[in-house]
Amino acid sequence: MTGFPLVIVFVIAIIVMIVAISKFNIHAFFSILAVSLIFGLIGGIPLNNVTVDGKTVMGIANVIGAGFSGTFTSIGIVIILGALIGMVLEATGGAFKLANMIIALVGRKYPVLAMQLMGWVVSIPVFCDSGFVILDPIRKALVKKTRVSSVAMTVALSTGLYASHVFIPPTPGPIAAANTLFQGAGQPVNLLLVMALGVVVSIPALIPALFYAGYIGKKEKSIEDIDIDGATRSYEEIVASYGKLPGGFVALAPIVVPILLMALGSIAAMAKWTGPLYQILAFLGTPIIALAVGVLFAVWQLADANKMDKFYDITNETLKIVGPILFITAAGGVLGRVIASTDIVNFIKSNATSLATIGIFFPFFLSAILKTAQGSSTVALVTTAGIVAPMMGALGLVSDVQIALTVMAIGAGAMTVSHANDSYFWVVTNFGGLKPEQGYKTQTMATLIEGVGAMIGIWILSLFIG
Repeated sequence: MTGFPLVIVFVIAIIVMIVAISKFNIHAFFSILAVSLIFGLIGGIPLNNVTVDGKTVMGIANVIGAGFSGTFTSIGIVIILGALIGMVLEATGGAFKLANMIIALVGRKYPVLAMQLMGWVVSIPVFCDSGFVILDPIRKALVKKTRVSSVAMTVALSTGLYASHVFIPPTPGPIAAANTLFQGAGQPVNLLLVMALGVVVSIPALIPALFYAGYIGKKEKSIEDIDIDGATRSYEEIVASYGKLPGGFVALAPIVVPILLMALGSIAAMAKWTGPLYQILAFLGTPIIALAVGVLFAVWQLADANKMDKFYDITNETLKIVGPILFITAAGGVLGRVIASTDIVNFIKSNATSLATIGIFFPFFLSAILKTAQGSSTVALVTTAGIVAPMMGALGLVSDVQIALTVMAIGAGAMTVSHANDSYFWVVTNFGGLKPEQGYKTQTMATLIEGVGAMIGIWILSLFIG
């Protein structure tokens, strides 16, 4: 099958995948693989390898295998190392130390802003769900101390965590999306550029979310607002419960050092340095090696906290957590490879003019549909990247900056919106003392505002640097 009928089949395939995940609760891994297989066969991929005009055309099984293994080869270790750094920061109190530094920097006169920035920093290495649980005692203590609205503080923390979760590596979602898109374009992954744009794009996401937190905090009251003097530990008691916290440099090093190494590697490449120095910087600036160095600093943090005996358990827990993410990411790679092996890419190229008018908004809308339908931001990021990767040329998104902006657009869609089918929705509402109906007014509306604000910022950026 070719042409427009194949596009119709593709749309139906995506709808079937969404329904399978959200309605019938079939795991995303199997849903994506099944849709890839069926769509590939309908799209004309042969059952076995065949020779056409002297060239070997891979059969469907080999296409699926190549898509699966290719994803693991390029991104698997990076995701594991990034998650391991986050788990160590959580275990040693390093995440709390980072939060403590934000409070010292912003001051307790601006608790809502401090809460949002605290979440934004902590969620760079730590999953947003875990980050909320880690920082919730601080949020409650600051609510008790400052008498600021608990709802405002909940929304501020939630949106701060969410922004870095979908935009800034080493969180697995944006890493996987960046890898898929850059690999699809036949270019090395520019992870530093993705990180830098993630920081920039976070700003138009966080600012409107901060204002909304203040607004909704005046409209809604949580259980904590009603019982503000309940059994909540003070901020000082929380600090004391951690015992010895890591020093500022020790807490920052696992995150900052890999970023610096990647930056130096990029600078050396752009400056076209040669010789041993370039070889060393290029080696250390590779994402896998840079994050491996970050893990070494995290191990130093464990040793400094006298918790080296927990390293095995932390590693084991990390592998359990990232396992599903890795397999879903690989399944997304399969879908992308299948799409690229059908005639749909040629159809898109022949209609490139009309598609180019949609440009950067196409991946945003697709990701938002997937996110809203099935709940997981990571699945939305990975799946959308797999779908969009073969279409980048037709969409007019081919340079490093344009590819990185596409990652951002997918991330913005992947936060639009968080509601009842999203585990993060229930973490925020339950820990924030909110009723489900209040969750829609707070968490769901805040993520809508955050996602749209981010997308507007991305679109404006694309006009100047795209």
